Amino acid sequence: MAADAELLIDRRRLRRKLSLWRVLGIGGLVVAAGAVGFRIRAGTEGPLFGAVQPQIARISIGGFIAGSESTAKLMKRVGDSAAVQGVVVSINSPGGTTTGSEELFRNLRTLAEKKPIVAFVDGTAASGAYITAIAADHIVARETSLVGSIGVLFQYPDVSGLLDKVGVKVESVKSSPLKAEPSGFTPTSPEARAALAAVVGDTYGWFKGLVADRRGMDETQLAAVADGRVFSGRQSVPLRLVDELGSERQAIAWLENERKVGKNLPVRDWKPTSDSNFRLWSALGLGADLLGLDGLGASLRILGTETGEIARGGLLALWRPSPTDAAP
Repeated sequence: MAADAELLIDRRRLRRKLSLWRVLGIGGLVVAAGAVGFRIRAGTEGPLFGAVQPQIARISIGGFIAGSESTAKLMKRVGDSAAVQGVVVSINSPGGTTTGSEELFRNLRTLAEKKPIVAFVDGTAASGAYITAIAADHIVARETSLVGSIGVLFQYPDVSGLLDKVGVKVESVKSSPLKAEPSGFTPTSPEARAALAAVVGDTYGWFKGLVADRRGMDETQLAAVADGRVFSGRQSVPLRLVDELGSERQAIAWLENERKVGKNLPVRDWKPTSDSNFRLWSALGLGADLLGLDGLGASLRILGTETGEIARGGLLALWRPSPTDAAP
């Protein structure tokens, strides 16, 4: 019995020692990761660790555009950086919400007051993404890229027929006939459709006004490109939607030749800070896993996860081809 008691005490002591070393190990990993992240960030954005190397910043815009506070902060960081001599906005997106596209446009125009900006269409710059492109002072596109889709969409489902079939009826008490229209639970009334059409028309006029102003188009030129269709890069040059064809190298050459940015500068990717935060927390989670703390590792990764922007209704400046238009 005495031997069993001593063995139990030794096991408890060993567990306490292991727990202490695990805590110390995680603490050391946190400090080391924080120091590395701080050092990298300082080396990119400020002269905290020696001279800052002049560079061209690349900001990539891809996927659905919905507006982001982290992207707005990124624009400010790029604008405030003494190292950045020019900016390439690399675009590959079908667009997104009109409000998100407007926010991105205005943030880029604010950045353009501090740094010369060129847009490079590396795939698709349609609808809201084309609003992003025209925020730059020069647009370069690949020959086979897709550009344009100048238009606005308000889309909603009408499930009233389905509800009738399953015997479900949704009732509502409204302060006025146009409140909460369209609902999707009842067919859209002519009055509600007219009200929505007025909003879409007004936003469409705003979109066309931006294009006319930024691309220097008259009414005839604008009418030729503002019917909602997309154009190839080759078609876009004579239509004044883009300025020239080429790769990112041509976009950088424009910065060098027209805006006197230093030649042969390195091009550095600048990303929202949320991306680096996610990598940091993922690294800490992996460290916790290696130390045998699986539960803590999962919790750390959850802390680093940032929920994506989700469009909750509203107008879209989005190119979404019909399945019937797809190539076989």
